[in-house]
Amino acid sequence: MKKFKRMSILLLVTLMLVACSDGGKSEENKKLVVYSPNSEGLINAVVPLFEEKTGIKVEVISAGTGELIKRIQSEKENPYGDVLFGGTYTQYISNKDLFEPYVSKEDANVVDEYKNNTGYITYTVLDGSVLIVNKELTKDLKIESYEDLLQPELKGKIATADPSNSSSAFAQLTNILLAMSPDDDYMNDEAWDYVGKLIQQWDGKIQSGSSSVYKSVVDGEMWVGLTYEDPVAKLVKDGAKNVEIVYPKEGSVFLPAGSGIIKNAKNKENAELFIDFLLSEEVQNIFGSELTNRPVRKGAKTGDHLKDYATLPLIYEDMEYVYQNKTQLVERYTKLFAELQ
Repeated sequence: MKKFKRMSILLLVTLMLVACSDGGKSEENKKLVVYSPNSEGLINAVVPLFEEKTGIKVEVISAGTGELIKRIQSEKENPYGDVLFGGTYTQYISNKDLFEPYVSKEDANVVDEYKNNTGYITYTVLDGSVLIVNKELTKDLKIESYEDLLQPELKGKIATADPSNSSSAFAQLTNILLAMSPDDDYMNDEAWDYVGKLIQQWDGKIQSGSSSVYKSVVDGEMWVGLTYEDPVAKLVKDGAKNVEIVYPKEGSVFLPAGSGIIKNAKNKENAELFIDFLLSEEVQNIFGSELTNRPVRKGAKTGDHLKDYATLPLIYEDMEYVYQNKTQLVERYTKLFAELQ
């Protein structure tokens, strides 16, 4: 009897130790470190909900994409972060050795053009090149296309940043070249001839940065701006009545922002869950309805501030070509701009 009692106590102690050990391990596994350049609004819409749904505690480290890429490179042998949430496709393409291969189980639900065909970049939202138009100042003009920007009344009234140092301005440049080329050739002389005419319409006025473009149109300093959809959609959603988004008839290019699992991530399984979560119907609906980020999921809901993706005049950029030839494109633009001043 005493022997049986001793064995029972020993068994109980062993079970308690195992339980404590498993509990500690379980707690350790409920962790995820996310590096992100995204806005506070975007992060707050995703991370608390992920924690609530999974019980995984997320540590977010925010900084610019370039700074975070450098950090991932420096931590290559012993990564602290698990996921990079945000950043342009070019930043992933040029640093593919820093990311784990992973294709989400939700990838089948992504619109075909932005599925994960690289094996490691999961595209989560899109941002398109559009025109922001001050409706009050242009009420006597028809502005529906890039061609309409050449109207004499708009000379000196078009806001743009410098494509050599602004991502939105460079995206507009490649969008225009593709839209105005009869053979989808970024080096087509006919397309560059249009760029030259547009430069002359700017009348030497270049904004200091991307945000200055849309702000100058809202303030009435300029009549039209070459910008991204997201900031203008936010203005409209927040109640700006004097501006509207125009999707040029020749076609808008939508470029994706992505996410990726950091190579040798310590919490890889949780990182995979996070990537899947970003593409889930619930989160993609939040992006399109509550925020101003264009979702990539088929059939995702969008609010009144965003037009239905299926109704937009779309053209698709050769992202690999533009990445490989960016220097050449910028140099040709810079030379043309200097010649026309």
